[in-house]
Amino acid sequence: MALAMKSAGITLGTGYPGTPSTEILENFSARGGRAQWAPNEKVAFEVALGAAYGGARSVVTMKHVGVNVAADPLFTAAYTGVPAALILISADDPGMASSQNEQDNRHYAVAAGLPMIEPSDSQEAHDFFLHAVAVSERWHIPVLFRMTTRVCHSKTIVNTGLRQELAAPAPPAYVRSIMERVMIPAYARPAHRKLRQKLAEIAKSNETSPLNTRTSGVRTLGIISSGIAAMHAREVAPDASFLKLGTTYPLPMRIIRDFAESVDRCVVVEEGDPYLADSIRAAGVPVHAKPDMYRFGELNVGRVKRILANDTSPEEPVPSGKPPQLCKGCPHRVVFEAFRDLGCIVAGDIGCYTLGVLPPFEAMDTCVSMGASITVGLGLRHVLPREQAVKVASVIGDSTFAHSGLSGLVEMVYNPPATGHVVVIVDNGTTAMTGQQEHPGTGRTLDHEPTGKLVFEDIARAMGIKEVHVIDPLKEEGEFARLLAETLAKEQPAVLITRRACLLAAARIRAYEQRALQGKEACNADGK
Repeated sequence: MALAMKSAGITLGTGYPGTPSTEILENFSARGGRAQWAPNEKVAFEVALGAAYGGARSVVTMKHVGVNVAADPLFTAAYTGVPAALILISADDPGMASSQNEQDNRHYAVAAGLPMIEPSDSQEAHDFFLHAVAVSERWHIPVLFRMTTRVCHSKTIVNTGLRQELAAPAPPAYVRSIMERVMIPAYARPAHRKLRQKLAEIAKSNETSPLNTRTSGVRTLGIISSGIAAMHAREVAPDASFLKLGTTYPLPMRIIRDFAESVDRCVVVEEGDPYLADSIRAAGVPVHAKPDMYRFGELNVGRVKRILANDTSPEEPVPSGKPPQLCKGCPHRVVFEAFRDLGCIVAGDIGCYTLGVLPPFEAMDTCVSMGASITVGLGLRHVLPREQAVKVASVIGDSTFAHSGLSGLVEMVYNPPATGHVVVIVDNGTTAMTGQQEHPGTGRTLDHEPTGKLVFEDIARAMGIKEVHVIDPLKEEGEFARLLAETLAKEQPAVLITRRACLLAAARIRAYEQRALQGKEACNADGK
């Protein structure tokens, strides 16, 4: 993906780290591309959209649940269109290898009205991306580029010879077009009609797209598939006739219909929801869908073999691996020990601290989405009887706080519960769960260079929260538990920040800080 982005002349790549999408921007940066982490996916998409409005090819990356955060501008960007390519890479996580749900983001293409392209391997990820840029610029529309965990985290040989000619990008420049980019109702109504016309034209073009490939085989079995599922199906039934779809919205219904009519039995093999099967059936084409039991988790060769045999007998249970846990040396374990020992009702958040729900702590009662710890905690405080309300606390990591926690503090100041509330920001100086990336609270860019830094305690005080404490959780034994009990008893809004670097990232953080200090000293010596 990074190589294709460089080849396509992408001016700016932005996103929020999330498995399995994280490495795309890191590799783009390593290849000399301009890449940056945003506080969250909505911000990332809007920055990329602004770059596209300025005539620069741009890419925004995120995992599947991140598209939920970016959905607000995403839907309207389909109306405004873009003068230069804008590609949204959504990395879905079937089987929830590292996610809170396994939503199928193919539905977003239909709901937002965006063309969608899906690669099956590394070669297609490279080649299909270049096609996506061409589609985006031909119809002036953002393109949803959907990948999945197995495609993102596998490697195949890639021939870097470009399979299609892609025009060189024009120099960025802004051309004013108020009616296209200011979505008041009077302008949005014709924009919607224009969008539907674009999609009709793209649907017609998809009928001859090289991204859709048909392979002749036996007449008795035909398979329609896309993404990694197509690879599994080819391995299971190499003699079958195949239609592998790369353009999965709008669907090329003519070639699908022709293919289905050419075989005796046509089976749709796909991961996740029966998106393809339902869409094809809705168009009046009779196909067989997988049994519902196979919509859960990733597909593999064994499961596809069962699908083709229509085998609905119970599957062998997946061997249980070693459950994840907070690192034994994590300096912030004391936070969850205190929650447990004080009998707190804990509204938790996304990240490695979600593991506080597991033994030996079992100190987390809710975990829904990024930033929800603060707002869910406030909701509990508002309605629970006092004897329970005073036990409610919210815990959130530093990267997650920068992502979606700020608005929760605003809510706490604006609508404070009668019993107050306690928010604990567990600051380990990195985005630990996805591989120790930077965020606005570290003061370093994606490339670990110095930049502006959010100081959480200053923000909390500026919002009007009087009870703000910063503590090193290891400096004094029992101090955090004492402070937590004290602030819970005061029954007023409070923010506690436990600050100590992640054990796995501490050495690198010290090296980054030392490098920054040396650079500052060198500048001072030069009189700059």
